Amino acid sequence: MRHKVGGFKLKRDVGARKSLLRNLVTSVIEQERVITTVPKAKAVKPLVDKMITLGKQDTLHSRRQAAAFLQTPASVKKLFDTLGTRFGQRNGGYTRIVRVGPRKGDGAEQAMIELVGSELVKRAADRAKRKEERLKAQREGREEESGE
Repeated sequence: MRHKVGGFKLKRDVGARKSLLRNLVTSVIEQERVITTVPKAKAVKPLVDKMITLGKQDTLHSRRQAAAFLQTPASVKKLFDTLGTRFGQRNGGYTRIVRVGPRKGDGAEQAMIELVGSELVKRAADRAKRKEERLKAQREGREEESGE
């Protein structure tokens, strides 16, 4: 019996489990949205929240703690530069788990773990990109009219 024993085993030994969770946390921070199985998403959620809490502190000690856990320097930079400031006024609840249905190969139930507010950031980036393309097309149209 596992009474009052925290954490998820995920049918892996200690090294494989630690590596899996570190890679998932790094991917969530870099891409802001990852699709995985439901137990893995539930296991990685508190770790992502802990990393974002470190990102909000932005001290040398917290940077070193995050760098010791995360896999890439780019993810550490993004954690402290963008995510720490984005979630600065929020007290917890940085991630969301959305079930997306069974996987085609083996039928395992999948879930999407994403950072709260990432859909707004992505929408704003897409909107800015479309606006830039529209302005560029208008400039080219004016140049062609004046050149003829």
